[in-house]
Amino acid sequence: MIYFIPAWYKAGSWSENEQAWHSRRQRTEFDDTVKHIQLFHRNQFYEYSIMLLGYTPNFRHFLHRQSMYHAPYWSCFDAMQKIRGKRVMNFSYHDLAWPDGVEFVYSPFVVIAYLNGAKYAEIEFGEDGNMIEVTMFNGDETIRKNIYDDRGFISSTIIYENGQAVNQDFLMENGIWKLRVSLLDKTVSINQDSSDYRIEYNGNEENISFSKLNYSSMEEVIREVTERYLFNTSRSDIFCIAMHERHVEMLGEILRNRKYILSFYVDRYPIDKITEIRSQIQHSSYVITDSRENMMSICDFNVYKDKYNIIDITPYDTRVDKGISQHLHVKKIMVPVDGLKAEQYNKIIGTLGKYLSDHDDTEISLFTRDSSYDIEDRILGNTREILISMGYEPGWAEKDNERNFSENKLEYEETVEVKFRVEQCVDEIDVTVCMRKQRIIMDLRPMPELYLQVTAISIGVPQIVLNGNQFIENGKNGFIIEDIDDAGEKISYYLDNLSNWNEAVISSYELGRKFTTQVLINRWKEVLNTIE
Repeated sequence: MIYFIPAWYKAGSWSENEQAWHSRRQRTEFDDTVKHIQLFHRNQFYEYSIMLLGYTPNFRHFLHRQSMYHAPYWSCFDAMQKIRGKRVMNFSYHDLAWPDGVEFVYSPFVVIAYLNGAKYAEIEFGEDGNMIEVTMFNGDETIRKNIYDDRGFISSTIIYENGQAVNQDFLMENGIWKLRVSLLDKTVSINQDSSDYRIEYNGNEENISFSKLNYSSMEEVIREVTERYLFNTSRSDIFCIAMHERHVEMLGEILRNRKYILSFYVDRYPIDKITEIRSQIQHSSYVITDSRENMMSICDFNVYKDKYNIIDITPYDTRVDKGISQHLHVKKIMVPVDGLKAEQYNKIIGTLGKYLSDHDDTEISLFTRDSSYDIEDRILGNTREILISMGYEPGWAEKDNERNFSENKLEYEETVEVKFRVEQCVDEIDVTVCMRKQRIIMDLRPMPELYLQVTAISIGVPQIVLNGNQFIENGKNGFIIEDIDDAGEKISYYLDNLSNWNEAVISSYELGRKFTTQVLINRWKEVLNTIE
């Protein structure tokens, strides 16, 4: 059995990232753990389970969104709150006990309950239309917030005093509070009239008393319950830890004498902090990274005792997914802009401006993962300034809804075509949809984004990069250039000659064979067999 321990935490807390449906997603839900579990879940080549340390009242909806609803899991908070249910229940705000005379008003975003003409509550819904929380009011002041579990009950309630959140009570299914967390000093109190938790394993269960009634932090409680659960697991079980600063120290201690894998993913755990976890690395059974570059970076820090027990396994598999760029009337070039320095961006816009001056059928997709509401305005505003400074048409970087219309509103006063458009994609699904329209991706950042590169291989989009890795073969599925000024020549190579572009597409598909599902399974089997 392999247990995946994810790092699905909201910033600064032990809770999930679930948010209201109308809020802009701040970060993607995809990570290495999601992809690893999907691989094990769909191919069933090794028994697995998920070990949740955080508070996840909407976990069933999360699993459904990731196409792994029936994945087995153990939840630390379920054990503490003595929750048995595993299935989503139909639960409506109409099922709640509202006072007589309440009137519901449906706004574009939330449902508002009014009592005697005053706002009494606001009801928030998740991405799947499920009720996630109800905020209660006394006048204009917030007095309570109830957080609902997708299994059909109040999971926790936050108490406010003078508009400030002071306590959060975690409840059992019958509504009795089990743990009370002070949101001021982070201490935890246990209900002395219900001072035990339930450990379930292989159909058996045991009620165990908390070792004390007051704890200094939630981490201390989580550690105690998790350690007790580990008593039931087999010494042959393997634990795959998603590296994250919130739990890395705790897990490094309680799993010290067990078989465990450390999984590093993009920027979730900074590589420059590797020396701080030297002990965890040296006691690990294996280290998995999402790319060869991260693997080499870890080795360069000389913290690993055995370089044969470290491997790169991309969390994303490749598959042939033909794009639609050749059917569009414009040739799109994707340019990721996040993390580019001003000097680099200036040179890129200059290179693209020169090419666009001679090619009316080309359009630039300025790609960003930034979820800020004003990011499009900022990117286009910066782009216009650069275009003006270089003598190019600033109208290339205008938003369509900002164009000037003539008096009869039927035609533009200006005839300049928009050539720079911002593609704001936080989630991987949106990224894939965007990528299918691109003729070339030009990722000139120091480290190209992993998901973009794997998706480009799957769809057959040639890549132009400054730094090579295992996802690009120079001169085949793209080019590794030495200077940004060389990008214009490579753009012309692909866009001015269809046969060159077709050859790159074929090379992308051939390279993709190295990262298919079966290849990833074989690499995982190599890791598991070595540990066993």
